[in-house]
Amino acid sequence: MILAPQSKLLMIGDSVTDVDRTKPVGEGLFDALGKGYVSLVDASLQANHPAQGIRVVNMGTSGHTVRDLKARWQTDVLDQKPDWVSIMIGINDVWRQFDTPWQTEWAVPLAEYEATLDELVAQTLPSVKGLVLMTPYFLEPHRKDPMRVTMDQYGQAVQRIATRRNTHFVDTQAAFDKVMKHLHPMTLAWDRVHPNRIGHMVLTQAFLKAIRA
Repeated sequence: MILAPQSKLLMIGDSVTDVDRTKPVGEGLFDALGKGYVSLVDASLQANHPAQGIRVVNMGTSGHTVRDLKARWQTDVLDQKPDWVSIMIGINDVWRQFDTPWQTEWAVPLAEYEATLDELVAQTLPSVKGLVLMTPYFLEPHRKDPMRVTMDQYGQAVQRIATRRNTHFVDTQAAFDKVMKHLHPMTLAWDRVHPNRIGHMVLTQAFLKAIRA
């Protein structure tokens, strides 16, 4: 595993990361880490690497875009002094282009998305031991679907940043595509965005593979 013993892993994003985590800081007893992939990552690390003492913190916030992450980055990431940061953002940046197309200011254009995420990564790298970038996704197997096409473009932007900044990279869309060869998207998420337990396990396994756990 690439995380050193006693590392603090902070995971940030939107509702897919949030999943009812404790506010203002998602850490502690009971369901403080939420009910999604962050809690499953923590459970796996504690069960399989109990001697490592990895500390996991959930700072996801429902409905957020990369603009919202930028606004709270100092308090919710840098001030928390993590050793590792995992970022999965972009679903709402794209989704607002399709579910509220008349409110154009709610969506985040691709160029702004990539520039803002790259800025946050560059700002954070000097103060952490490592960073993991996870792509946004849309549980739509038909790759010519307009929202799927757009989401793939945002995922490609994440990959470009990961390559440019030499960070770890998780292609969540590819992980879901593999499962969707056998399962209908609604088996993973009723709205093709918010995963059920199966969907969160797909995200968990993809993340753990990236950190070699």
